[in-house]
Amino acid sequence: MYKQIATNKRNTVLIMMFFVILISAIGGIFAWVYKDWWIELYIFVIAIIYAVFQYFCASSIAVAMTGAKIADKKKYPILYKTVENVSLTAGLPMPKVYVIDDPAPNAFATGRDPNHAVVAVTSGLLDIMEKNELEGVIGHEISHIKNYDIRVSMITFGLVCLVGFISDLGLRMLYHSDNDDRSPVGAVIMVVVAIFAPLAASLAQLAVSREREYLADASSVGLTRYPEGMISALKKLDEHSRPMRRQNAATEALYINNPLRKNSFTNLFSTHPSIEKRIERLENAKKSF
Repeated sequence: MYKQIATNKRNTVLIMMFFVILISAIGGIFAWVYKDWWIELYIFVIAIIYAVFQYFCASSIAVAMTGAKIADKKKYPILYKTVENVSLTAGLPMPKVYVIDDPAPNAFATGRDPNHAVVAVTSGLLDIMEKNELEGVIGHEISHIKNYDIRVSMITFGLVCLVGFISDLGLRMLYHSDNDDRSPVGAVIMVVVAIFAPLAASLAQLAVSREREYLADASSVGLTRYPEGMISALKKLDEHSRPMRRQNAATEALYINNPLRKNSFTNLFSTHPSIEKRIERLENAKKSF
């Protein structure tokens, strides 16, 4: 567990460095195409400032993008009690609790560290989960907080958004530019970069997500001491799975279950392993809990 925490803290720095380099490289290509090297400097400085900004603010942005609202303690006493109990068991401060008004059963955790963490669940999840199942889901999210998975996901989420924005901006600049001296080869390269840079960012997001879901499932069982609760929760998530109303690929990795519309392409690049494989791992590990 401590090894995983140390790895996640190291990965946070590495991911931030990777994206700053990637964004700077994109800026360099734009500067070469437009023959203006100030573009490179501007984009590099913006990348640094944005990376710092995302470290402190990405969780608030993610919460806003999902439409989550602070949960009323009187309206959701069971949810509050469950989050409180699992947090105490994990030895963590209680995170802020949010509810998303959405019939799709799902949940996520975010924040830069356990002292600034958020746990959000959908109204659809609360409607279908029994007490032990809800504990399993909350245990999964609290495990993400304890393992510092939330920091890695948060930083990746914010920087994926930036790469997509810069790539889109570059394409718009290309289509609306009147610069006749621009190299045709350079223009083609810029189009290729603008298209594939978001894909590279998504692959980086994918690389840090799947194994963490398995670990969070197992860690949840370690907290609740009841593997059947987590297994049953996953089965219900699979049975009642549906796309969420507010969909954004940048926030996909935050959720316990894929919130996007599913097809062969999205499954290939999903940040989540299949529910079947997650259940299979827990079933195989029952004796070790």
